[in-house]
Amino acid sequence: MTYPLFSRDDLSGFWALFADNLTNFIIVASVCTFVLKIPADILFGHVFPGLGVSLLIGLSFYAYLARRLAKKEGRTDVTALPYGISTPVLFVYLFGVMLPVYLVTGDGVATWQIGMAAAFIGGVIEAAGAVFGPLVKRITPRAGMLGTLAGIALVYIATVPLAEIVEMPLIGFPAMAIIFVGLVAAARLPFNFPAGLLAIIVGTAIGLATGDAKIDFEGVGVHAPIPVLGDLWAGLKGLAQHPELLAVVLPVEIYNFIETMNNVESAEAAGDEYPVHTCQVMDGVGTMIGAMFGSAFPTTVYIGHPGYKRLGARSGYALMVGIVLFLASILGLVSFLHALIPVAAVAPILVFIGIVMTAQAFQASPRAHGMAVAMAIIPHVSNIIVTKMGGLASAVGTINGEVSLTDPAVVAALAQNGVHITGQTALSQGSIVTGLLWGAMTACVIDLKLRQAALFA
Repeated sequence: MTYPLFSRDDLSGFWALFADNLTNFIIVASVCTFVLKIPADILFGHVFPGLGVSLLIGLSFYAYLARRLAKKEGRTDVTALPYGISTPVLFVYLFGVMLPVYLVTGDGVATWQIGMAAAFIGGVIEAAGAVFGPLVKRITPRAGMLGTLAGIALVYIATVPLAEIVEMPLIGFPAMAIIFVGLVAAARLPFNFPAGLLAIIVGTAIGLATGDAKIDFEGVGVHAPIPVLGDLWAGLKGLAQHPELLAVVLPVEIYNFIETMNNVESAEAAGDEYPVHTCQVMDGVGTMIGAMFGSAFPTTVYIGHPGYKRLGARSGYALMVGIVLFLASILGLVSFLHALIPVAAVAPILVFIGIVMTAQAFQASPRAHGMAVAMAIIPHVSNIIVTKMGGLASAVGTINGEVSLTDPAVVAALAQNGVHITGQTALSQGSIVTGLLWGAMTACVIDLKLRQAALFA
């Protein structure tokens, strides 16, 4: 049988990955415009085209890897690795790297240049992870690697979108019903229509009727990607004047290449074995090329491969997302698509991917390691608690004055109400790494490999 370039089910995978990346594009547009004051001509003329170039190169490469694997193994069911802007890393770059620069300089252009330089250096670190990735993968129990991904999947990919569905039930519940019938139950829909695509069409149609979606062509225009090596060099010189920012870039990029390693392991558990070192190099190269064209944000292999595989996606979905996001980036269509497609229409697909990822962590790990998987999830639960509490404190602060979660009076008041914010904060730090360590240590203890457990401790 011939491995198809595109399949019908690639459409469902396309909308899921497209929506995930589009959400990050909107975050970039909002924060860069309203917080970092990056000029619109730079944001839409360089940052987004640079991201588009990075995504086109990366997603095309992973589509190629899938086709190569299919040919090598004589299979037609190989699913390409998803790829895009890592959401946790995105927030670190926006608020841990670029915001401190803006607060010191008050210059949106310098902020962009230094962010771009930080992304380029981050790409170098990502690629260097290829040296250590295979060794870490070999010695780390699968329960640790898949368990920490399950934590992300459960609390962020599933829980947050489910809340968005409940907030917009007229749009979200019909779309979710389609996803549950067509994907969770794997029932055949009329005319064999892809469930993900049908959910988005129905949700968008309802959104247009209720006013929650609109057709808006504002900002549409041509912005060809152009190398900005002069600005990149200026950013590298600026970064040399702020070496403390490297203390942020280094650990977050170590996190990034560990996330890639875990996601490749997840794909292997789902039946598609990709070379982890090749993927880590590609992530770094894609980030560096994007930075040369103006992007200030690293790209990486995404979480969720098993979910895309359950959707029936092959290699075409990745290639389509790369092409469409590239065109959207250079034609100014990001805001148009965001206005047209309600978040609640896409959220059910993300919920599905989240619960598939969580289930896979238990199913693909040794039966005896179920407790290790559960242990790996816990830091991520703490992470979302602390994140939401921080958001609550910020919101209350805008009404009643500043509220700090480190204020002893606030900490004491929260503790009296059963919220141990100090402990939750400590447990939440570096959750993808600490989740991996907790899970791996627990798995080793279960197997009575106490010396190896001590290594992870």
